[in-house]
Amino acid sequence: MSLVNELAAGMLRKEGGFQEALRKILAEDLNMSVNEFCQRAELSPSTMYKILEEQREPNLRTVRQIIKAVRKLSDTPGGHFVAVIASRPVLQSIEERIIRVGDEPITIKEYPASTMEDAIVASVQAERDGALAVVCAPIIAPTVEKILTIPVSVVIPGNSIIRAIEKVKDEI
Repeated sequence: MSLVNELAAGMLRKEGGFQEALRKILAEDLNMSVNEFCQRAELSPSTMYKILEEQREPNLRTVRQIIKAVRKLSDTPGGHFVAVIASRPVLQSIEERIIRVGDEPITIKEYPASTMEDAIVASVQAERDGALAVVCAPIIAPTVEKILTIPVSVVIPGNSIIRAIEKVKDEI
């Protein structure tokens, strides 16, 4: 089970499960102190200690920040790509599978979707596969942003998918 899945399972399993899973991940999997994790995750150490000591429940923003940091620090295999969720004709128009944004290569993984429901499922699957971000249509983006912990960028008609990937790259 991925570390992010362990955090999510802990959160759903029982009261204090998220904190328990986070303590285990920091100690056993990442082999980091709380201060070191906070520095790398750009989180306040006092907030983390309160969360870990169960004096405070983490808000959604903090959970997302923790998950993003755990994902980056664990270097999830299979990740390091941006998922593009679109209909097959749109996906077929993508000529490059690796795009250079500045000096950095960004790999694109395609997720075909023909309905809104398909797009939601594809978004969740992309995150589970280790996507760093998702690019999708504006009609589905608000829903997907509420579900995922990774950045979501929108393909606006008239703009290219490449511009959307460039935009989301800074959030990765």
